[in-house]
Amino acid sequence: MQSLFRLLTILRVVLRHGLDQLALDGAAKTFDSRLLNAAIRVSRIGRSLNRPRGERIRMALESLGPIFVKFGQVLSTRRDLLPEDIADELAKLQDQVPPFDSNLAVATIERSLGQPISAIFSEFDRTPIASASIAQVHLGRLIDGREVAIKVLRPGMQEIIEQDLAWLKLIARFVARFSSDGRRLKPVENVEEFDGYLHDELDLVREAANASQLRRNFAQSGLLKIPEMVWDLCRTDVIVMERIYGIPINRFDELRAKGIDLKQLSRHGVEIFFTQVFRDGYFHADMHPGNILVADRGPHFGKYIALDFGIIGTLSDVDKNYLAQNFLAFFRRDYRRVAELHVESGWVPADTRIDALETAIRGVCEPYFDRPLKEISLGQVLVRLFQASRRFNVVIQPQLTLLQKTLLNVEGLGRQLDPDLDLWKTAKPFLERWMQEQIGFRALRKSLQKESERWAQTLPQVPRLVHRALTLAARDDQPDLQSQIRALAAGQQQLRRAIWILVGLLLAVLAVLGLNFGGILL
Repeated sequence: MQSLFRLLTILRVVLRHGLDQLALDGAAKTFDSRLLNAAIRVSRIGRSLNRPRGERIRMALESLGPIFVKFGQVLSTRRDLLPEDIADELAKLQDQVPPFDSNLAVATIERSLGQPISAIFSEFDRTPIASASIAQVHLGRLIDGREVAIKVLRPGMQEIIEQDLAWLKLIARFVARFSSDGRRLKPVENVEEFDGYLHDELDLVREAANASQLRRNFAQSGLLKIPEMVWDLCRTDVIVMERIYGIPINRFDELRAKGIDLKQLSRHGVEIFFTQVFRDGYFHADMHPGNILVADRGPHFGKYIALDFGIIGTLSDVDKNYLAQNFLAFFRRDYRRVAELHVESGWVPADTRIDALETAIRGVCEPYFDRPLKEISLGQVLVRLFQASRRFNVVIQPQLTLLQKTLLNVEGLGRQLDPDLDLWKTAKPFLERWMQEQIGFRALRKSLQKESERWAQTLPQVPRLVHRALTLAARDDQPDLQSQIRALAAGQQQLRRAIWILVGLLLAVLAVLGLNFGGILL
């Protein structure tokens, strides 16, 4: 009965916002049917569907509840797949949900931590300070006097999520089956990706671990404050962290009243982002204003505070190298190289015409060079590249769509703080330093340092491997003179090769260890 009621609710919302028209119009493009076209005309009778399609989709998702809202938020990052008008509307979705009963929160805390709440906290505020679709946050004070924030998972979330995901998957299969436009959006694949992401968010210990990693990454930096986790009080459905005081980043008047330099804040935001992406390959991927504070007291006054670590993006060395090469090619207006990188990375089929892809990319990038640098949005460049590449069946990697979404957030926020923010000028020194470390001898030296531990195990084995190679080369049941000569020559060749390898490894180790010979090389 519960599933049937949910289905009726979904159908009512779909009809109210005219989403059936979008599906039927798509089906009409796929199937040339008089009966279908007649059904479309009849279904429009008595309904006013004057609002744009993107707005209607957003309003429908908001009506269907938090899981559908969160799906819309995730889908809004796929600008490589979505039409621009729909992506812009989905980006407006806000994860605002009424709090659940505080008695349920207390019960969850006591059950998970195995103690009465009075034995853990000397103070506990039953009124939550924040509430979202997955969890809500209460404030308190531990017995030892530390002020903390307690994040509690909503009760019954597993059942709610499974039910709504089942309907989402059914809708996705329907769209993929009956709409040619829908198939291009890959609805089934997107729902499956969302499924994994949502189940990850149900484990609050994972979020606590993300926060701990970010805190370590910025331990030597005064630019970003990450709350410390109280690991003894962290469970799958409850996490406890230090309380941090700050002002939400979008309350500009309050920030000015505290004497905080907004222009400097905007530059620090850009530096934090590029540090996370290019130095660490590990970045906070949900940097909307609700998750960013500015410290208004203490040693971190005027610095950023990050909250909510459920969505984290990661980049491999390959991803970072790909981005760096794209940036270099973009600055040089080498659009052919950008196209070649798409093919080399496997994003487009190997038989893609490079010249056609190059032309499409030139059409996206060239107009930006006629603008002042401060008016160029790197996030928008990535968006346009993804959109232009759509007709070439480009497969955009999820980690890069998260990067694009985060970059758009950072740029938008930075220019709210300082309308004259020049992202390129602010980021360029950092990017140049990073490129110097990734390309040329510095990169080689760094790689050698990383591999040196393995060499310590490999080098002692070289003589034994050489002896084995000579033995195998010379072994023969009934060798004649000619075969012995060939075997001896092969053995000598392998020996020379092994010696050169050994010498090369030794020189590399010397360079890594910074000995005199390494200094000469440098």
